[in-house]
Amino acid sequence: MLFTDRADAGRRLAEALRHLEKEEPVVLGLPRGGVPVAYQVAQALGAPLDVIVVRKLGVPYQRELGFGAIGEGGVRVLSEDIIRRGRVGPADVDAVQRTEEAELARQAERFRAGRQRLPLDGRTAIVIDDGIATGATAAAACQVARAQGAARVVLAAPVAPPDAAERLRTAADEFVCLSTPYAFAAVGEWYEDFSQTSDDEVVSLLSQAATGATAGAAAGGRERAASGAGGTEEVRIEAGPVRLIGDLTRPVAGCPVVMFAHGSGSSRHSPRNRAVAATLNRAGLGTLLFDLLTPAEESDRAKVFDIDTLARRLADATRWLRAREPVPIGYFGASTGAAAALRAAAYPDAGIGAVVSRGGRPDLAGHSLLSAVQAPTLLIVGGADTLVLDLNRQAQSALTCENKLEIVPGATHLFEERGALDTVSALARDWFTRHFHLLPA
Repeated sequence: MLFTDRADAGRRLAEALRHLEKEEPVVLGLPRGGVPVAYQVAQALGAPLDVIVVRKLGVPYQRELGFGAIGEGGVRVLSEDIIRRGRVGPADVDAVQRTEEAELARQAERFRAGRQRLPLDGRTAIVIDDGIATGATAAAACQVARAQGAARVVLAAPVAPPDAAERLRTAADEFVCLSTPYAFAAVGEWYEDFSQTSDDEVVSLLSQAATGATAGAAAGGRERAASGAGGTEEVRIEAGPVRLIGDLTRPVAGCPVVMFAHGSGSSRHSPRNRAVAATLNRAGLGTLLFDLLTPAEESDRAKVFDIDTLARRLADATRWLRAREPVPIGYFGASTGAAAALRAAAYPDAGIGAVVSRGGRPDLAGHSLLSAVQAPTLLIVGGADTLVLDLNRQAQSALTCENKLEIVPGATHLFEERGALDTVSALARDWFTRHFHLLPA
């Protein structure tokens, strides 16, 4: 079984967990990669979402061998057998725990952004990761959840090797796994997109869940989403002859909305675009992530690079959004999506407030159309993405609107380097908030 990305894995895993819906569970994602999977499960089950932060306690001088784990609330789980065989003394246990407690507290504060941990007392806890390799962390998370008061613990993952799956069946009251392939080398090989999940994405998903973005939020949360504030709703967008699916998030009613145009080989579930969108949402900006091609069209490479069609559909979607709610609109384009965004922004009736291109191919928009763009345009390129950087410099010379080229030092095309995507998110946030006359986040 091959998963498109973590969101796809989460939706499939949710179907296998439907029988737990009536138990009103709490869904717990292991950070970082387990949280996007858990978010989809929480939405499907109408359940609250939280992280379960676990830190392994490693034997000194052999840290990969864990003698226990700690969790929030002072929970500590120890393996007396490993402590004895590893000759780990009480002073060693205390020293390792103090070090890990500091990191556990830092992660918990970072991910929850000041919110309290969800209580598990007497509840069914569903512990979720994006995949299991050895199972040590997953097993420790189950122990921590039980120690925090969960009456029943269910462990769930999209994929795991058969031997780890067998061991984990005793770690929880129930173990749910969609695939246990014998030819297992690494979790990432079972995903088409297994790009790193950023801290920002984890923070955003938890924030959306806490403010009523999950499908199972209280009725008040659903009413806020329907009235235009406080959550995410799935929308059907009329774009010419096709109907496209999108996710519309509005932190507050009447806020400007940034429409995302993703690049070739990506989708509205792109972790990179969602990480950027999360930063924009925290700054008070709405976001609309959607696919410009239907599922049947995405396999046709000619359509993927048909910038004219992509731009026309983006323009159609913009008119659809304006008819629904007359708010200021911006475009965020990545790769070939940036070309579509700039071409659509060049249309005479576009009325776009600002455009940001991430690792974009603005050259594909066409020299003459670039000169017609009136929206303030920010081009963000990785310093190590030399070919695309040259193309952006050439495209910038054709722009007559307010524009700026920002180079992220050392970053490659996908901005996968540590901190690179956070820089992109901050640059995009500042550009949009300034041109939409919002206070910086």
